[in-house]
Amino acid sequence: MKASRRAVPDTARPGTAVAARSVIVALATGVVSASGLLALLAGRVARRVVTLSARVPDTTLVDVDVAAQTITLSRSDDTVLPGRYGLFTTGTQDYIKVGTVLTAGPETVTRKLLTQIDESDRLDAAAAFSGWYFSDPTELHLPFEHVSVTTSLGPCPAWVFPADHPSDVWAVHIHGRGTTRAETLRAVPVLHAAGITSILTSYRNDTDAPRSRGGSSALGATEWRDVDRAIGYARCAGARRIVLMGWSMGGAIALQLAVGSAHRDLIAGVILDSPVVDWRLVLTHHADRTRIPRPLTHLALDALTRPWASSLTGAGDPIPWDRLDVLARADELVAPMLILHSSGDDFVPPDASRALRDRRPDLITLDEFDGARHTKLWNYDEERWTSVIRDWLSAQGLTGDAGAGS
Repeated sequence: MKASRRAVPDTARPGTAVAARSVIVALATGVVSASGLLALLAGRVARRVVTLSARVPDTTLVDVDVAAQTITLSRSDDTVLPGRYGLFTTGTQDYIKVGTVLTAGPETVTRKLLTQIDESDRLDAAAAFSGWYFSDPTELHLPFEHVSVTTSLGPCPAWVFPADHPSDVWAVHIHGRGTTRAETLRAVPVLHAAGITSILTSYRNDTDAPRSRGGSSALGATEWRDVDRAIGYARCAGARRIVLMGWSMGGAIALQLAVGSAHRDLIAGVILDSPVVDWRLVLTHHADRTRIPRPLTHLALDALTRPWASSLTGAGDPIPWDRLDVLARADELVAPMLILHSSGDDFVPPDASRALRDRRPDLITLDEFDGARHTKLWNYDEERWTSVIRDWLSAQGLTGDAGAGS
């Protein structure tokens, strides 16, 4: 009889299958966990970009000599700078002005006080060094009025500094990320002297302006619409030529207006101080400085473009990096532009400003300072900063006399 071939049970097979399944599940769980951790890290990095946080102290107040009216601060790249600056403090004073560097040692810097400090004053050690200098419009000793700019989110308060004589040229001043319109007060005197009316506007998520959904920064991608309403306000008030004056992220907003404003036909000139021209370059620079791996940076930037990732990133609206990249949109620019930037700016490096100038040398003038820090060019060399702007305005015919009343 022919022997039948019977399948012999493989007693090892069930155990092998179970083990294999266990390995697969473990690997899958590990991949999911790793992906989840990576997504969480990317979300945390992305959240830093759009979250508007309170001012962070960056210097220590070591001593105040009331008799000599001097102040000693911890030494940093900022506190050792020549020029006039401000200092955000807490205690009996919340903002004081400082002047000339008197002595600079390896650990501390002593400067002249430009705000009177008395024996009764008590100041906390934690402070923040500022380029604002002026903190209130009354300090300019120029006539001004409080106005309100109507936006889709509600009224945005603004200051208007009228020219001494009727003028059809208005300057729209645009402050940077996480600051206020007080930052832009430094530019009012030179524009006022040129016969130009100035409007210093707030925009969404400022402390005194309407809050957007989620209250996060869109890095200029939505904020520019509020500033566009300020241009509309100026137009209704008689402006026929507009000069945009943007600082840091305010520069990014000005650039968005230059290529997309509903009032683009009025924009006759753009002045930018330490502007953000391409956010991806700036944010990658900061990530590199803090040693965040490039793949994680790229993942975070990509997450900020995804509506579904908003709960992870904290972004109220997706960030359209391509639209914010004016380097790639340089051909759309039509108004003459003056860029003031410093080789010493390690917060928003000047590389993109140089590249934008190189792409549109027909329109763009770049005046590069040495040694000044981010948005502190006026403080560092007020005479040069003022003369560069004055001469450029004159060369463009953007003064209050030319065309006034036309």
